Amino acid sequence: MSQHPDVAVVGAGIVGLAVARELLERRPGRRVTVLEREDGIGRHQTGQNSGVIHAGIYYQPGSLKAQLCVEGARRMYAFCERHGVAHERVGKLIVATRADELGRLDELERRGRANGVPGLKRLDAAGVREIEPHCTSAIAGLHSPATGIADFPGVARALADEVRERGGEVVLGAEVRGLRKAARGVHVELASGEQVQAGGAVVCAGLWGDALALAAGAPRDVRIVPFRGGYLKLTPEAAGLVRGLIYPVPDPDLPFLGVHLTRHISGEVWLGPTALLVGGLRWPGTYRVMRRFWRTGLDELRMAASRRAFAAACRTYVPALAPGDVAREPAGAGVRAQAVGRDGALVDDFLLHEADATVHVRNAPSPAATSSLALAELIADRVESSRS
Repeated sequence: MSQHPDVAVVGAGIVGLAVARELLERRPGRRVTVLEREDGIGRHQTGQNSGVIHAGIYYQPGSLKAQLCVEGARRMYAFCERHGVAHERVGKLIVATRADELGRLDELERRGRANGVPGLKRLDAAGVREIEPHCTSAIAGLHSPATGIADFPGVARALADEVRERGGEVVLGAEVRGLRKAARGVHVELASGEQVQAGGAVVCAGLWGDALALAAGAPRDVRIVPFRGGYLKLTPEAAGLVRGLIYPVPDPDLPFLGVHLTRHISGEVWLGPTALLVGGLRWPGTYRVMRRFWRTGLDELRMAASRRAFAAACRTYVPALAPGDVAREPAGAGVRAQAVGRDGALVDDFLLHEADATVHVRNAPSPAATSSLALAELIADRVESSRS
């Protein structure tokens, strides 16, 4: 491991690796070291999600998510093609099953068109059934043919290979305990006792990035709060009930998309995820979230505890789905690192903070994987401006 890299990147998830690749592509010969606490890459949010390449429908026009998702998806498809990473444009249906959801569907269509989502089409009930024949409860839908699925852990491995091929390092088992300003750059302290003196740093460490950012003097008005997302899956015999991706019309007050049915890159059909609060209880904003969304929290607890309740939520969109169609073994689970304000507001955009030659990524939930190559360009711009 180099003790004096030009840039140290903390976190070998898809965003951190994309940043390292971008920095090396801009300046061949630049010394870049990626420091990862786990013994493998992409072990957290990158490797534990539904694997969807989002098209950019949901995000408020003008937000970073809106700006980066459409371009990020285009780049992600091209990257997967170039590196032979499994992917497929399966398309997504956002389905309204009640009249009171139609206004929100209108808003999603407006956002999608404002954000430049390609191929977006509004459908009536018959149009929905042409694409998803078993989605018989729909009264309207919004179809995004540009939405797809990908092997994001495979993308992370390909990014790591590119980093190494360009002369960078990916060091595993290297837990960063702290960063502090040095006379020339940033002093990085590892749990092993090793010291790294870097010209600059980027922290893309998900849940663990919060403590590093706060210790470095980042604003204290937000904290990362973990939400557990659990997935179930359909039995192989029932997988034919879903052709692509079927999503509900989401709650506009939450940055989560609701329980959905997703054809995974493995060929399985996943159900979920739940969004169960599992930490952050020392942060006042957490209690304000709990008070505000206690009914939603009870629903999430019920689905986390009952396969039957989980199946019932999915049957809202695919009425033919029976409890016996849900496999007994879960498909997996992951943790979403979600920024929450002191006032209980869930931060619904990417959030970066710059201090002392370091760029801290303080909120990068979905669609961060989709947007990673475009987000990396923005972060690399910040790195270079902070060192100029």
